[in-house]
Amino acid sequence: MKTCRLKICGLSRFGDILAANDILPDYIGFVFAESSRRVTPDKAAQLRRELDKRIRAVGVFVNAPMEEILELAGHREKERVIDLIQLHGDEDEAYIRQLKKHTPLPVIKAVRVRSREQILKAQELPCDYLLLDTYTKGRYGGSGTQFDWNMIPELKKPYFLAGGIHLGNIRQAAAHGPYCIDVSSAVETGGRKDRRKMEELAQVLRGQTQSPDCPLNSCI
Repeated sequence: MKTCRLKICGLSRFGDILAANDILPDYIGFVFAESSRRVTPDKAAQLRRELDKRIRAVGVFVNAPMEEILELAGHREKERVIDLIQLHGDEDEAYIRQLKKHTPLPVIKAVRVRSREQILKAQELPCDYLLLDTYTKGRYGGSGTQFDWNMIPELKKPYFLAGGIHLGNIRQAAAHGPYCIDVSSAVETGGRKDRRKMEELAQVLRGQTQSPDCPLNSCI
């Protein structure tokens, strides 16, 4: 199985950062959209200062004003809080092109998957990565359900895979060839990040332990 990277999204407490520094996922995510995991720009900046420099921070936005993103990206001599920009709303080609005129940071565009053709069309967007997530009516993500991974076509553009990934299926998810696996509530207990679950999931993805026969009930 091809090794793929790991992103743990929705970090919001200093304890989350300490756990991430020990586990060393490739990416962590700060959610700036409306969510139970939402952090303010000031809080994200505080957390980022404590983050191991080997871990890259992704800012997650849903239909945000561009200036808000650019400030967190270090525009106009602001402190840079994020390393990548994840657009998880209705942002279109024009929005992405305009954003990339003002920042060199890589852009991830989320696709709420409904068909194979939709994914192929999204590949033409001027983003650096796609993020394939489950379509749920009225929601921009975080549904905790898995879409049919067989819909994923062969893609030239690297992609993050999200949606219903847990200990029981993470190796299967990785076998589909994503650049990175993206998880959040699969590594939580009671709505908070759980160091043990973070460690277990990272170990399974990295091939250090076997997947359990019985999956966790929690997922992205």
